[in-house]
Amino acid sequence: MAQALILIDIQTGFDSPFWGARNNPEAEANAALLLHHWRAKGWPLFHVRHLSTTAGSPLADGAPGAAFKPEVMPLEGEPVISKNVNAAFIGTDLEERLHGVFATDLVICGLTTPHCVSTTTRMAANLGFGVTLAHDACAAFTNNADMSWKPDAPALTAAQIHDTAIANIHSEFCTALDTKTILGTLA
Repeated sequence: MAQALILIDIQTGFDSPFWGARNNPEAEANAALLLHHWRAKGWPLFHVRHLSTTAGSPLADGAPGAAFKPEVMPLEGEPVISKNVNAAFIGTDLEERLHGVFATDLVICGLTTPHCVSTTTRMAANLGFGVTLAHDACAAFTNNADMSWKPDAPALTAAQIHDTAIANIHSEFCTALDTKTILGTLA
């Protein structure tokens, strides 16, 4: 049994004010703790990046925002998977790569919780992988929730969006744990 780490879209484009306010300012630091542990153990890990096809996106292919954040910058030889949809399995060879390293279980973290993290987590579970979500190594933004369909509703905070996204996938598609607990179970 191999446990692979998947770091999703931890890119500098998410520092743009385009996304609105965010929760969990420690997400990148927690993702870096997981990454350092995986590197030290020599376990399989995969960096995923979003290369948007939407004009003007902070994550557009070739834009400065497409770069990985320094805390989780891939080292030479570490696999980088590029996608342009909200699931790391669509249009990529991620599933084949995971089978190639005999991964049966995954630890997932990244940006943003209700979009690419949630979608990839759901798909991973549906593909038969056991999934642990490092909830404190993920974050959401206020612009992740479009409430225009219900104009009289109050705006949701980034924390509410994040927590709701995790509540919707915990126990059905993954087990949500904090980074310290994940690292403690791996020691």
